[in-house]
Amino acid sequence: MKSQGQHWCSSSDKNCKVSFREKLLIIDSNLGVQDVENLKFLCIGLVPNKKLEKSSSASDVFEHLLAEDLLSEEDPFFLAELLYIIRQKKLLQHLSCTKEEVERLLPTRQRVSLFRNLLYELSEGIDSENLKDMIFLLKDSLPKTEMTSLSFLAFLEKQGKIDEDDLTCLEDLCKTVVPKLLRNIEKYKREKAAQIVTPPVDKEAESYQGEEELVSQTDFKTFLEALPEESWQNKHAGSNEILSHVFQWLGFTVRIHNDVTKGEMEKVLQEQKCNPAHADGDCFVFCILTHGKFGAVYSSDEALIPIREIMSHFTALQCPRLAEKPKLFFIQACQGEEIQPSVSIEADALNPEQAPTSLQDSIPAEADFLLGLATVPGYVSFRHVEEGSWYIQSLCNHLKKLVPRCEDILSILTAVNDDVSRRVDKQGTKKQMPQPAFTLRKKLVFPVPLNALSL
Repeated sequence: MKSQGQHWCSSSDKNCKVSFREKLLIIDSNLGVQDVENLKFLCIGLVPNKKLEKSSSASDVFEHLLAEDLLSEEDPFFLAELLYIIRQKKLLQHLSCTKEEVERLLPTRQRVSLFRNLLYELSEGIDSENLKDMIFLLKDSLPKTEMTSLSFLAFLEKQGKIDEDDLTCLEDLCKTVVPKLLRNIEKYKREKAAQIVTPPVDKEAESYQGEEELVSQTDFKTFLEALPEESWQNKHAGSNEILSHVFQWLGFTVRIHNDVTKGEMEKVLQEQKCNPAHADGDCFVFCILTHGKFGAVYSSDEALIPIREIMSHFTALQCPRLAEKPKLFFIQACQGEEIQPSVSIEADALNPEQAPTSLQDSIPAEADFLLGLATVPGYVSFRHVEEGSWYIQSLCNHLKKLVPRCEDILSILTAVNDDVSRRVDKQGTKKQMPQPAFTLRKKLVFPVPLNALSL
């Protein structure tokens, strides 16, 4: 498997790299000084600030994006996103893409944060007179240097006067100087609220019945995906079997796919997105067992697929038959040979150097999704070579134990967290903590199977 971020070394590849750099140089030559400042601003939080401060040209910024694995010839989408935001859409042709293609992919591949996008939008709406008035209102706390609307907002952020959770200062300024920009701030708040994890439902909360009940019958449709790597089935047969067994027990129709390439995965996602049987089901479960890094999983042909991209196929817009129904995704992401391969406990996922801080980034910005990952960002997960992964073992065991007690899914996942966090390897040095993120609006309770005592 290729290591992410490494470059290949054939002579033909080197020629391709030069060709791609020539395209970047053409883009650079078509960007002005303000465009460069815009690019630098949009890259804050993704590229180290010191590197951005030293960048005097677009090519400098591109070099940093290449170094940070945010840009490559194989995947230039982030640069396409940046050009789209700064309204240099004509330059997209040099990346062999169109404005329409960028708009289609943005919902699932957007890298620039909502907060960064908001500040950039506001900077475009603040003209020179507006800026003069805002500077006057904050005169005592500003440096005596010329500012653009963008550098003004960047300064407020750097000084801690505004952040993604506190826009009071900015709202006060807009209310006094440019009231129409308050609409942008309100829009940001709504979009951000859609990404916030809903707190677990209290056990004493109302039990939903009838048409409002999220799970009301045993005619469920589910989809069990396995994305194995080399010798996967030997390593994960236990996890595959127990998952299939438990979800069949719960009344789900289980479909298993082994050794799925990226192309095959896309085909399966399209088939499931358009599956007419979803209209009769009440819940959709998607399990992936594979190698990967946080926020993405590997296909059997070594392509890295963002989890958000997978989940985006099942939004209300993309899959109307699953609208307002719970969609659960359980990810066991493994990277199996790096830690103590000779003992009975092996590592499933390596620690990426710059893992995202929140699982929530992987979830589409709408209701009724749940994503369960085997480990918190930046840490390894483990499996027993005979019994399967700690996470999948615990998930299945607690489903068997707690579904008959009518526990909801969040209570079950809390018990899974407690169980897995207490496990250690033989040396007593390695531990693991799973992490769920969700936008469920109601308590999700699986109906108790008729043969609940026989499993």
